[in-house]
Amino acid sequence: MGNAHLHSIHVHPVKAVRGLAPGEAAVEPWGLAGDRRWAVVDDGGKVLTQRRLPRLALAAAELLPGGGVRLSAPGMEPLTVPVPREAGTVPMEIFRDKVEAVPAEGADAHAWWSSYLGVGARMVHMDDPATRRPVAPEYARPGDTVSFADGFPLLLTTTSSLDALNTSIAQGEHAHEGPLPMNRFRPNVVVAGTPAWAEDGWSRLAVGEVEFRVAKPCGRCVVTTTDQGSGERGREPLHSLGLLRRLDGRLVFGQNLVPLSRGTLRVGDPVRILA
Repeated sequence: MGNAHLHSIHVHPVKAVRGLAPGEAAVEPWGLAGDRRWAVVDDGGKVLTQRRLPRLALAAAELLPGGGVRLSAPGMEPLTVPVPREAGTVPMEIFRDKVEAVPAEGADAHAWWSSYLGVGARMVHMDDPATRRPVAPEYARPGDTVSFADGFPLLLTTTSSLDALNTSIAQGEHAHEGPLPMNRFRPNVVVAGTPAWAEDGWSRLAVGEVEFRVAKPCGRCVVTTTDQGSGERGREPLHSLGLLRRLDGRLVFGQNLVPLSRGTLRVGDPVRILA
């Protein structure tokens, strides 16, 4: 795999919202710098994602210097949200994890999201990712933490595996839905130049100067069936993944990563499989 390289980088400043594709990104122990440090929760403190509200796909967040964000969405005036200065936290729930988070200051961000989504909503920030949320213990090493990502610091996918999946979709009963773009899978790093599904056999790799361990394959949900440009849902890729990629009762695509070192990733970086 001498030509394996980093094809693209994706940072999602607000969980469940459209991502950015920078040419480089710093790797922190809990994920890419700026990735999913913000989230939106309902009135009960439960995280809101595209699983429940596919309209989140149409909202965008630009990452600002210092960690604030500039929000935009159809029909909404853009809004700049700074990192909260006050560190008082509120409890929230992200799937099964109970996490302390800091509400956005003032009422503007909460009102903006409530108006756009049509439900009572609040915007929260993870102030200290080194301590707030540990990685699931069955896959973690001591001290492993994660941002508001689904469960792990980074998600890796490969262009060849997407090509193989799209080939399967094209041969199936929902061929009209394909080919699917990579943004259906909301990865952080996309690798090119490897055989399809080769990532199943990786346990440790280096991307440029940064080493990672592979924690587990990524189980996929209904979010992958959501067109990230329209918010409309279909049957793919879950239908084809159900035929191709069923592992321990989950439909899988991509691999969850935990950084073993810090550093900066750059598009084009060589990818080396270490184990």
